[in-house]
Amino acid sequence: MSERWTRERRVEHTRNLLLDAAEKAFAEQGLGGAALEDIADAAGYTRGAIYAHFGSKEELFLAAIERQRQRFLDGFADVISSFHHLNDLNLDELSLRWRELMSGDAEQAAALGYEFTLYLVRHPEARERVAAQRLEAVRWLAEYIAKGAERIGGSLNVPPETLARVILATNEGVTLNSHVDGEDLYRPFMELIIASIRPSSV
Repeated sequence: MSERWTRERRVEHTRNLLLDAAEKAFAEQGLGGAALEDIADAAGYTRGAIYAHFGSKEELFLAAIERQRQRFLDGFADVISSFHHLNDLNLDELSLRWRELMSGDAEQAAALGYEFTLYLVRHPEARERVAAQRLEAVRWLAEYIAKGAERIGGSLNVPPETLARVILATNEGVTLNSHVDGEDLYRPFMELIIASIRPSSV
């Protein structure tokens, strides 16, 4: 028996299709170059669907950014939770898992993140709108890192919020430069992060 589609599920399905198409368009063409007609057409809808679900091109862009950020945070949690003791942190395995986290549409996701950073640089008035969400992501990641380090028997050499900000700020650059230059930067990136964890005092 097929599962009944509620109105909420239909709305969520439509939003996700529009967001999928938007992520691709914004990453490839930028916020200014991406046309709503093309995004709607790629998702199988009309431009009116975008206005109905998001209200404007900017709101669609910000929704795509927020969904991508949540994906990254969920993936980060999965990677870190797979290790149980500081001595278990194998740099090669950790790098492989991080690379897998950033696989698939990693370049698209990183390009989307860069586009968002440029958007905030070019539109200072928009920073206040997203400041709370950005701070929430930093604080969530910082808390997760601190608890994760303690769980595996370690402590941090730097404040967890500082480390969280560095990870969020540099991850996209590691992904894009690994792709552009053909040099795997995931391992040295992981090495720098792990270097910030030391064994806890007994």
